[in-house]
Formats: sequence, structure tokens, C-alpha cells
Amino acid sequence: MGTKTISLTEDAYDRLKDHKREGESFTDVVNRLTGSDKDPLESAGKYPGLADEREEFREKFDEDAKERERELFGQ
Repeated sequence: MGTKTISLTEDAYDRLKDHKREGESFTDVVNRLTGSDKDPLESAGKYPGLADEREEFREKFDEDAKERERELFGQ
């Protein structure tokens, strides 16, 4: 995997550094904070009652997101 160099203001650097845990690289911090590839509903089956509602919740969430998009962008 390659690397990229980015520029940050000192304020942004300090804020990122505040999130850095012992032994973590800045790459680790960015990956942890932006872990959007993880499905927050993945663990729903581990809690009683949530597994049955998972698909219904996902469908409602998708419908709400589409409605917000139509409201914002007039589509």
C-alpha cells in the first residue's frame, strides 16, 4: 500500500492528535475515525429483539434518506 502526504492546519493537526491513542499511527487514527465501511447494524443480531427489526429499520432508514434527498435537491 502506498502513502500520500497531506497538509493540515495546526488546529486540524492538534484535533487529530487529540484522538490519537497510545501506539496508534495517524493512519490508524484516520481509519478508526472514518471507519464508514463498517455496518452499524452488523451486531443487531447480538441483542434480543433487534435482529427481527433489522431489515425493517434498514428499509425505513433508506426511505427517510431518499425523502431528505428529494427535499434538499428537489428530485
